[in-house]
Amino acid sequence: MRPNQPSLTPAGEVKRAQPPTLRDVAEAAGVHAATASRALNPSTRRLVSAETARRVIKAAKTLGYQPNPIARSLKTAKSSTVGLVIPDLTNPLFPPIVRGIEDVLEAEGFSAWIVNTDNDPERERVRIDSLRSRQVEGLIIATARVEHPFLEALHEQGVKMVLVNRRVENLEVPCVTADDATGIALAVRHLAELGHRRIAHLAGPHSTSTGVVRSRAFRHAIRDHGLEDDPSLIVECAHWNEADGAAAMRELLDRDDRFTAVVAGNDLIALGCYDVFAERGISCPDEMSVVGFNDMPFIDKLRPPLTTVAVPHHDIGAEAARMLLDCIEEPDRRPRSLLLPVTMVVRDSTTRPRPLPSA
Repeated sequence: MRPNQPSLTPAGEVKRAQPPTLRDVAEAAGVHAATASRALNPSTRRLVSAETARRVIKAAKTLGYQPNPIARSLKTAKSSTVGLVIPDLTNPLFPPIVRGIEDVLEAEGFSAWIVNTDNDPERERVRIDSLRSRQVEGLIIATARVEHPFLEALHEQGVKMVLVNRRVENLEVPCVTADDATGIALAVRHLAELGHRRIAHLAGPHSTSTGVVRSRAFRHAIRDHGLEDDPSLIVECAHWNEADGAAAMRELLDRDDRFTAVVAGNDLIALGCYDVFAERGISCPDEMSVVGFNDMPFIDKLRPPLTTVAVPHHDIGAEAARMLLDCIEEPDRRPRSLLLPVTMVVRDSTTRPRPLPSA
């Protein structure tokens, strides 16, 4: 009888087969159990010959063998898992980042536990504690705030982590972000070259590094083009979402309608602008031009399609995963930061301005 096949008990009942073990795979492939283990683990497969690896993998597939990651982690103190901490899973920004992370991790035999914090600090603490209880080998964190004592405490405890899309003030950990300052400069230049002179900015929350950097870059770019740096044309959104973008746009219009273009902190904030244009009968781009930031999936399907700054989200995720794997492999490696280039994507939400009405 083949190993682990169903058998009959003395009473004639079928006895359920036990799942195949690593030893069964090793015997079927004609190798030692340790060799079979190395062949089945992508991170150690290079330690055996290609022919041996093929033989072991074939035997495992034939027997229906599934590695037990819990048993492996207990034996090696390595779980081959990482935690991925996301602030808002409904934000279309994050799926391409997650895909980039998973593509790199999978190739190295790692997998990711994904948790959502809803931008709630207490929920973040609970979720990260849960990940650590599962013995993840490191964290990729997209929830960082400019001041973030909890992440500082984790760093002091030696938790390996990489930040994506955001930074923490005075915290030396690896991070991967888009070149936000250049992206905003491109947006302002595009509008200035079209002839816009009074350009507003709906900024992201200044509790995040992205909000601070993009807002600061906007003011620099305005001055670089000789335009009026009017603080009344900048409104900070409480959150990176459509509803707060709409609220900020209403506030701006009620305060001062003598502007012809808006640079939104991100695409969701720009969507809020579209909502208010529909409410108030404002034609985009004829009466108001809008530029977003991120180039989220499907943003080109809006009416009008949104002019925006494209961010390489998949690459951000992939680079973050590589950085974390480097930290796991070399714990003493000095942290490094990576800025990825952005590009301007011109669509139909921007055009030359109409003359402003006289005061």
